[in-house]
Amino acid sequence: MAEFKPVLLSLPSLAPSLAVEVIPFGLTIHRIFVQVDGRTHDIVIGPEAPEDHTVVKYTNTIVGRYANRVPVGTHTVDKDGVSSQFTAITNESPQVSLHGGPTGFDQRAWTQLPSLSSATLFTPAEISAIAEAAPGESSAAIFTLTSEDGDQGYTGRLLLEVLIAVVQPGPGRTTGGAEHELGSVVIVYRAKVDEKAGEKVVTPINITQHWGFNLDASLKDGPDSLSVMNHNMNMKSTHVAELLPNHLPSGNYIPIAEADGGSGAHVHGNKRIGDGFPKGGYDDYYLLSPRPASASPHRIPLSSFAPSLDLVKGLLVGGRRDPVLELSSDRSGLAVEFDTNQAGLMFYTNNWADAKGYRKKIHGGSGVKGDGYIPQSAAFIEFHEPLSAFLYPTTTSTDTLLTSDEIYNNFVRADVILRRVDHTGTGV
Repeated sequence: MAEFKPVLLSLPSLAPSLAVEVIPFGLTIHRIFVQVDGRTHDIVIGPEAPEDHTVVKYTNTIVGRYANRVPVGTHTVDKDGVSSQFTAITNESPQVSLHGGPTGFDQRAWTQLPSLSSATLFTPAEISAIAEAAPGESSAAIFTLTSEDGDQGYTGRLLLEVLIAVVQPGPGRTTGGAEHELGSVVIVYRAKVDEKAGEKVVTPINITQHWGFNLDASLKDGPDSLSVMNHNMNMKSTHVAELLPNHLPSGNYIPIAEADGGSGAHVHGNKRIGDGFPKGGYDDYYLLSPRPASASPHRIPLSSFAPSLDLVKGLLVGGRRDPVLELSSDRSGLAVEFDTNQAGLMFYTNNWADAKGYRKKIHGGSGVKGDGYIPQSAAFIEFHEPLSAFLYPTTTSTDTLLTSDEIYNNFVRADVILRRVDHTGTGV
């Protein structure tokens, strides 16, 4: 079926160093291929067959309308004098609604627009910038989905458009042959909620890509290649969310140096993920360190959404950035640096992986059920706004509410880098 037919996005080259396979079902990043030194790596985990994403939940899919955990029940929200109610529906436990409810955006068939110019939530100036930065029909695509009023209990008819692009390296990355940028994956999420019977509407929204990275799995040289415990992480964060026993947020944020009794487990200052590894692994939300206001705001007033507005060009071009998080491996020599306009991220180490589930052939699996990934086999890095922020607006940077006179705007950029270090493995 069309929703399981991969869409390949790659750099315009006979031998591209970076390519992405997108599955319209769940808007899933099925593969991120990295070609270096005659080896092919796939740096995200997941099943071999696209159809198996129907049973392998939240693996590289989009999630929403609301990422992470929301208390089950009816909530009243208000923004700029506009009020509404929505009902979060149980799916993880009687108290918890996870990732948008029982049938979230991860379980929906998205549609690729026939052309970039068909988009309505990207301006003509932005479409021109996309075409310039990602030339050819195989470098960028925009996918769309409509979530009707009442979908999973949420208020308002919501139109979504998501740009996924693979773009060339920027200048200034290669330094003395020791480091070489291979390209970038850029995702821009846009959404608009319609008025209802001529009245303004407000709805919660907080979406992200629930993607899981392993930079060594394609080496296939033993159990260590399936684990991210030896990956290095450098995260620019200040606080970690305090979670209740059912994993719902309390609304409090703890300085990372004080979390886990001051063990230092949550201070990811260029250390191995396995160093100070907490019991049960990581499944935590981090607030990122304060940084200059992004040129790409969270919300775009409709009054400012003119044909000449361009908020994407700066995301698609340019040289080296100041990343908010870096994931790297000395074994493969690969690294990924991330930039975003979101206030924080969820970091999860695949603690509940099903070892009898599904694993890609390029990662040493058979492709069929029975030999899945082991716990701690991926670093899930999910950029989104703080947990249940509409309930705790005084402790977070945004209330995660969208009204019908503005457009939701969220981006993440992943720069893929090869570092010339001594490493082992045969790849494929």
